[in-house]
Amino acid sequence: MTCKENDVPLPKMRMYPKVDFPVHKYTQYDTTSCVFTFKYPVYTKIVKDQYIFDGKPMSECWFNIDNAKLNYTLHCSYYPIDKTMNMTKMINDAFNLAGKHNTKASFRNEKLIQNPNGVEGLYFDIEGPVASPVQFFLTDNTSHFFRASLYFNAKVNPDSTQIVLDFVKTDIDTLIQTFRWKK
Repeated sequence: MTCKENDVPLPKMRMYPKVDFPVHKYTQYDTTSCVFTFKYPVYTKIVKDQYIFDGKPMSECWFNIDNAKLNYTLHCSYYPIDKTMNMTKMINDAFNLAGKHNTKASFRNEKLIQNPNGVEGLYFDIEGPVASPVQFFLTDNTSHFFRASLYFNAKVNPDSTQIVLDFVKTDIDTLIQTFRWKK
């Protein structure tokens, strides 16, 4: 009889991916081409949106906040409110885009946003194997509309991405709380 025959099989321990998170540290996003400013993580990179309409980007204030190490992108877009892009249309679009995840989502929580700078909006926290687990919009309710959606650059598996999502939500909350419209 060998020692192997006496070993009792044990279930495998639950494993989580090892992720080396950076220390939360922020820098100011402030450019003359945009009517807003906010703080974003120093370990990310702001990349101008390359999506082209009639040979040019939709707006100078369309950009992505990329983090190659944690493999995510926060897609950001800005619209001035006018006759073609009115507030009702923009809010409906935000709800429709968040609603596209309902077929895969197990739950969707909506939270009102009111930051110290007078910025308002709505935060969509979407649970389950969805492409974009966090979406939000910010507005001054008269002239400006900013929308963002978080995407992981990989197949979504909530068991694997949850730890990164929790980390990224802190950065998104900082962006929201420091966001302000320029006068």
